[in-house]
Amino acid sequence: MDAMQTSITARDFFAAKLTYETDPADLAADRAAGRAPVVVDVRSEAGWRQGRIPGAVHVPGAELSARARDLLPDLDADVVVYCWGPGCNGSTWGAYALAELGYTRVRELVGGFEYWAREGFAIVTDDGRTRRDPDPLTAPAGR
Repeated sequence: MDAMQTSITARDFFAAKLTYETDPADLAADRAAGRAPVVVDVRSEAGWRQGRIPGAVHVPGAELSARARDLLPDLDADVVVYCWGPGCNGSTWGAYALAELGYTRVRELVGGFEYWAREGFAIVTDDGRTRRDPDPLTAPAGR
């Protein structure tokens, strides 16, 4: 085994990613099928006002550990955490904080709010509900 290899197999690594991550299309499908996880937005107040996933709960990342038990009393709750997008690791830190507190079903939204909006799913702003046309680089055109 060379220095770059570990004891985890590729299969185990990718199985773990699928267990602990979800993407916008899968989250939307879960919600449409009535399997609605608690969606937690860990961005700032300004980010939340700018736009959010409908039905999400807003808890800025710095407050998550202190407020989690009040917002999510069930440690087995299905939770999806998001931040801005692939250039932001706030959702990783948020999911980690929840896992540290004992939450067992925590996932990170791959692509975050950016890809949720770019794929054409509904968003809510302080001005109301809206939706963008899907970006053909992130979702099939004409969907």
